[in-house]
Amino acid sequence: MISAGDFRNGLTVEIEGNVFQIIEFQHVKPGKGAAFVRTKLKNIKNGGVVEKTFRPTEKFPQARIERKDMQYLYSDGELYNFMDTETFEQIALNEDSVGDSLKFVKENEMVKICSHNGEVFAIEPPLFVELEITDTEPGFKGDTATGATKPAIVETGATVYVPLFVEQHDIIKIDTRTGEYLSRV
Repeated sequence: MISAGDFRNGLTVEIEGNVFQIIEFQHVKPGKGAAFVRTKLKNIKNGGVVEKTFRPTEKFPQARIERKDMQYLYSDGELYNFMDTETFEQIALNEDSVGDSLKFVKENEMVKICSHNGEVFAIEPPLFVELEITDTEPGFKGDTATGATKPAIVETGATVYVPLFVEQHDIIKIDTRTGEYLSRV
């Protein structure tokens, strides 16, 4: 059990049956009245952010989040299949639990599966991926306005905005957190 007075950023706790991660916290001692802890909490399952206040003596159980490395095998339409590379155990997740977290992930790449009490709530792709551009408009000579970009479709089907000099079949590096082009490989 963790008391509200011991809250730290990044800590995960169970409050009213939900799992929250502490984004911000602030100990407040007003001139009159009792001290309290003001927090900004992110619901891990649905991504919603709420602000709550607690007395410093309130206690909550710490939530154990399990992150497991698994290999993304394939998608068969509505199910996405993953395999634990140590035990070779396979799991299949539906489109609702996967969301758009796999839009930059190719088959056979490693991802982190996040679960709480055996219930998968998120998939974390690698921070950076290298993908080939399958379709983009050609850049024109002399069209070099500063910071100009054009849409490009990568081999996973996702659209990324790239600089004008990037051509079809180039391999580019993408930040999966923001979906931004980083460099050519």
